[in-house]
Amino acid sequence: MNAPIKSHMDIGRSVGFLLAKAYQRACVLFKEEFEGYDLTPQQFGLLGFLWQEDGITQAELSAKSQIDRTTMGGLIDRLEKEGLVARRSHPDDRRAYRICLTDKGKALEPELTPLAARAQQNFIAKLDEQELETLKSLLEKIRS
Repeated sequence: MNAPIKSHMDIGRSVGFLLAKAYQRACVLFKEEFEGYDLTPQQFGLLGFLWQEDGITQAELSAKSQIDRTTMGGLIDRLEKEGLVARRSHPDDRRAYRICLTDKGKALEPELTPLAARAQQNFIAKLDEQELETLKSLLEKIRS
């Protein structure tokens, strides 16, 4: 059952505020670990999806990452400019491009994965296993 809406909201304890502050903290930890790399968390996330499944279309990458197509185009442009990915023609669809890792993009996986793991570990350090599983479950539930 939904809680009644109060006339004065405690903004500092609101879900939106807390999620935003948690995201900001995650970004700070990411930037600390990734100092010296010209990557944003979103760009790293796209590389992560491509390390799992190289050569997927831009639309598939957009769906997996839940990033809209317009934003996705800009992110791919920047990764392409850095020499980490390349757009390749799709063999079955002239209008689609496959997003493929370059050798440089592939080579970053063993280098960056430990940094991302360390950033995430620092981010969740105060949570025990059960709290972490609960958090993941709740976030999955509210994102859809």
